[in-house]
Amino acid sequence: MLTHSQIWKAVDRLAERHGLSPSGLAKRAGLDATTFNRSKRSTRDGRQRWPSTESIAKIIAATGTGLDDFMQMVDGTAPAGRAIPLIGLAKAGTGGFFDDAGFPAGGSWEEIMFPDVGDEHAYALEIAGDSMMPLYRDGDIVVVSPTATVRRGDRVIVKTREGEVLAKELKRRTAKTIELRSLNPDHEDRVFQEPDLAFIARILWASQ
Repeated sequence: MLTHSQIWKAVDRLAERHGLSPSGLAKRAGLDATTFNRSKRSTRDGRQRWPSTESIAKIIAATGTGLDDFMQMVDGTAPAGRAIPLIGLAKAGTGGFFDDAGFPAGGSWEEIMFPDVGDEHAYALEIAGDSMMPLYRDGDIVVVSPTATVRRGDRVIVKTREGEVLAKELKRRTAKTIELRSLNPDHEDRVFQEPDLAFIARILWASQ
């Protein structure tokens, strides 16, 4: 039998996994920011309240969480995960945040909790602006693996030698050039010479 406590703890675990407060999770799902506040979890006379089915459905959809995964959070069997570095996409283009291999290093990285993705060098980037609409919106988080194999059709993060950081789709790669398809149809596709890129890394997950 499910309890009120189990459901509310699952909401808190889901928020923590995505580096959010319960209020931030509610806002990401298009709900009122107070939806999951402590004060909403019981009545004035102390009776416990359930979150609505609609609110649960919305936070699951907004975070790309599977129902089975959410139920693991309910019963406490979901993987604990680990802290991974987080930084804004625009800030990532400045110096000092990556080493020569494209691994996060130094700089003022923040952290979010995320299930283990099998790459100790994985990191997260927060999208800013609308240049990657409609696929990635302002405030979305993408989790990136710098050691994962990159194949045609993968969504990737690339950084140029000049410091530009882009989220694109790998269209084609030869021994000399890398062709990238823009995620926003209003932006042109890009072609780079291999030496012009500092690194290219595969996006494993996005909070859409």
